[in-house]
Parts: sequence; structure tokens; C-alpha cells
Amino acid sequence: MLGMRDDRWQRERIIEIGLLNNMPDPALEATERQFLNLLAAAAGELPVRVHLFSLAAIPRGDAARSRLKGIYSCASAMAAKGLDALIVTGTEPRAASIEQEPYWHSLANLIDWAEHNTISTIWSCLAAHAAVFHLDGVRRRPLTDKRFGLFDCNRTGPAAAMLTGLPSTIHLPHSRWNELSEGDLVTHGYDILTRSSAAGVDIFTKKWRSLFVFFQGHPEYDVDTLLREYRRDIGRFLRGDRSEFPTKPEGYFDGKSEKALRTYEALCRMHRRPELLEKFPTCMTLRSQSVRSWRASAQVMFKNWLSYIAAMKGVRPRACSTPETFK
Repeated sequence: MLGMRDDRWQRERIIEIGLLNNMPDPALEATERQFLNLLAAAAGELPVRVHLFSLAAIPRGDAARSRLKGIYSCASAMAAKGLDALIVTGTEPRAASIEQEPYWHSLANLIDWAEHNTISTIWSCLAAHAAVFHLDGVRRRPLTDKRFGLFDCNRTGPAAAMLTGLPSTIHLPHSRWNELSEGDLVTHGYDILTRSSAAGVDIFTKKWRSLFVFFQGHPEYDVDTLLREYRRDIGRFLRGDRSEFPTKPEGYFDGKSEKALRTYEALCRMHRRPELLEKFPTCMTLRSQSVRSWRASAQVMFKNWLSYIAAMKGVRPRACSTPETFK
């Protein structure tokens, strides 16, 4: 009988996390791996179980649909999992405004469900833009160029629990075509936790029934993700899928690598052919100190987030309402 009580107590301690992976097909598996690895590293002795979900309205190719069918559940199954918290990724923007995206109706309904049925939800990049627009009408603003690189982000105001144990300045990667105005966010009651003089608002929060945490950056990224994105965008330029040569990720490479990339860029501009992608410099050296600190900072932030969820599990009941319209 004692063993049965122990088993039940252990099951009730498990933090049930949903990961709604909206990333486009080429980044689907990498994003899944990044968040799973980050949560595993951050959990420590906390028991965490992650459930993978997808939105049917996200356009997919055959290979991605096959993978989703094998290990992902439809988003409408979230309530049945008794989730404590949720992570919602962004995706590559296709439309000029968020409400024109093919998945908008499904995502808007999911935002409402998460507000009333999770202890906390993390909204990443485009998902953060979607959530603040749906909840408060705050629109993202298009950038003249991709906000791309590794940026110094400074803590603002009193220390927030999410940032406990972190230095006053942390390094975090950003990769986006739009941004949110700090003034708009503050006017609508959002708390700004970190900002960058070069990249703008980084992390911010707002407490409804659920604590919503918003990332404009990507703390989950692998150390080489920005490098792979840059190479991918160069390939698009060489194939003629984009008109301008992509901007290098800022603050990411050392001086020697920057020089090699400038030489390579000149070659691509002079002889624009797809086969030149094979000549992309392979010996790139990253700013190792900044990269190490970003990975360490991400782990601390997610450890703090999981600790908050664990503390709140005994305070509020599990999710119970059924999401019927965000399949």
C-alpha cells in the first residue's frame, strides 16, 4: 500500500510540458531536439515529461507529415494530457500580417486555451508576436533587414524570478524579420525583463491566469544554428529565391572568419551560381565565450521556469477545458 501511495505521489510531481512545434519542415526536427535537450539539461532532479503537438493548419511536405504522424499529437489532444505548461514555437512568416497566415484561427484559439489551462506558457518569436496581437492588439513592425545574430541583452528593473542566477548582461541569439515596440508593450501592461540596444526587446512577461513568457530571441538554439541559417539564406540567394545577399549574423564570428566570409560574399555576388554554395567556408570560428554563456544562460532561465511550474502545481488545478478549434 505504501508503494502505491509513493507511485501516485511521484506521478503527481511530474511536470507535464507540451511543445507545439510550428517550425517549417527543414527546422522541425532541429527545433524539437533543441527544446528537448534544453529542458532535460534544465530539469535537474525535477521530473519532467514532454508531449509533442502540431497544428494541422501549418503547411507541410510529405516527409514532415510522416514524422508528425509518428510521434506528434494533434493540438486538440492537449487537454487529455493534463498539461501544466506549454511551449509554442514560431515559424517563418509567409504573410504581411499575422492574421493572414493559414494557421491564424487555430493559433488564436490556442492562445485563449493556454491562458485558462496552463500554469505558464512560453511564446517564441512569431508565436510571441501572435499572442500579443490576439490578446492586446499590439502589432509587430516589419524590419528593414533581418534581425540576425548574437546580441548583448541587459536586464531591466528589479530582478525577475525568471532571471534568478543570471548576470546583468546575457548573450542571446535573434533571427526575425519583425519586432515589437517596447512602448506598445509597456502601455499594455507587459513587463520587460531584458532588452538589447541593438536588437530591442528580448524577454518580456505578462500575468493573466497563466504566466505568459515571451521570447523575441531564441535561447534554445544550438551553437551552430545561426551559421546554418546564414548558409541556407546564401543558398536561396544563389538559386535566385531571394534578391539580396543575406546579412551575416552580428556578433557571432571572430575576426578571421568575418574576413573569410567577406571574401566569399564577393565571390557569390560576382558569380551567382547555386554550385558556389559548396565553396562556403567550412572553418568558421565562433565567439566561443559568448556562445558558452548563451547556452548556460538558457539553461538557467528554463530551470527557473520549471521551478516556478513545480511550485504552482499544488496551488491550481490541472487544465480541464477541451480545445476543439485549434487542430
